[in-house]
Amino acid sequence: MLFGPPGAGKGTQSEVLLQRYGLVHLSTGDIFRYNIKNATELGLQAKAFMDKGELVPDSLTISMLESEVVKHQEPKGFIFDGFPRTSAQAEALDRFLNSRGTTITCMLALEVDEEELIKRLLNRASTSGRADDADESIVRNRIAVYNRETAPVAGYYQACGKYRGVQGVGTVNEITTRLCAELDAFVQ
Repeated sequence: MLFGPPGAGKGTQSEVLLQRYGLVHLSTGDIFRYNIKNATELGLQAKAFMDKGELVPDSLTISMLESEVVKHQEPKGFIFDGFPRTSAQAEALDRFLNSRGTTITCMLALEVDEEELIKRLLNRASTSGRADDADESIVRNRIAVYNRETAPVAGYYQACGKYRGVQGVGTVNEITTRLCAELDAFVQ
């Protein structure tokens, strides 16, 4: 699982880890955007929350994620990007994965200072056209929601011995090297 606040670099790093380890990338953000773009029922419901910078309720998130997991037959593994965001989601994910005979190997948490996150997200809005990153007040709200509701999920995985914090500042290659070193040490 790749974990961290909005703008920490989860999407960027996921791409590298996918290639190196042959995993399937499951990004809740990508899943939400696909469902919103295609105006699915779940997508329209999720959009109402995302437009306000709020978390999508667990039931919607879990339903979308489960539908993506079951599409892949016998994968080497998954990178969960942006999920779980609450302790309830972590527990629901564990139950779902256990029902499929698997579990989370580890949580790699990208750690980045809040002001750096804001700078990155505002820059991403200008380069990628992501409307949810263009308004600083919405960006700050997303980070506050993350700190209040999502960051505590790390404690769930720390208690399981699966948490690894990784400095998320530096070049893409420097951060990738740190992530791979943690993952390689953890899975051996």
